[in-house]
Amino acid sequence: MAILLVEDDDVIAEFVARGLGEAGFAVDRARDGEEGLDLALQNPYDAAVVDIMLPRLDGLGLIDRLRRRGRSTPVLILSARRTVDDRVRGLQAGGDDYLVKPFDFSELLARVQALVRRATGVAEPTRLELGPLTLDLLTREVKREGVLLDLRPREYALLEYLMRNGGRVVSRTAILSHVWGYNFDPHTNAVDVLVSRLREKLDRDFEVKLLRTVRGAGYVLKAP
Repeated sequence: MAILLVEDDDVIAEFVARGLGEAGFAVDRARDGEEGLDLALQNPYDAAVVDIMLPRLDGLGLIDRLRRRGRSTPVLILSARRTVDDRVRGLQAGGDDYLVKPFDFSELLARVQALVRRATGVAEPTRLELGPLTLDLLTREVKREGVLLDLRPREYALLEYLMRNGGRVVSRTAILSHVWGYNFDPHTNAVDVLVSRLREKLDRDFEVKLLRTVRGAGYVLKAP
């Protein structure tokens, strides 16, 4: 599925584009509103992620012109503006959803997936499974061999990310950007600490270990 990202901040754009790419989306990025409008009119995107404060043409102007041309591409608005009036203006301009900066990537991804589901009628799985491990995306319950695991929000976010990439090695940098967002320190040891906490809950009471370290590369969650 194809996503249009209209964002002039290179750090945020790189973070969002990388995350969406890892989730299976093809991403085109525009750096200003005029370029974004041109791309949106030329290509049948499944959804668009549009910042409000853009050079040449702001996000609300882009959405308004897109709707006037009869295009119904679902649009998620990104904005540092957080008042109710700001959200109302964004939705009245033709936006389908509104996300305030700074944001967690997991929330952005969930909102994009919801927009695509509504537009296409394609159901998104509500449950992830990897061997003896299950994760319910609706109730947020995680079980291993029927045993309920009590996870904190970031432990849950990490496990969901690893399960969606089951059997594939994910780097520390990828985990940082996915769990902490784009304002992270690449030299922090936060990933190692979080992985250690998750491993303690996930593998401690079971003979077979699922979460493994790949030296020099990152981590992998692999079923026996």
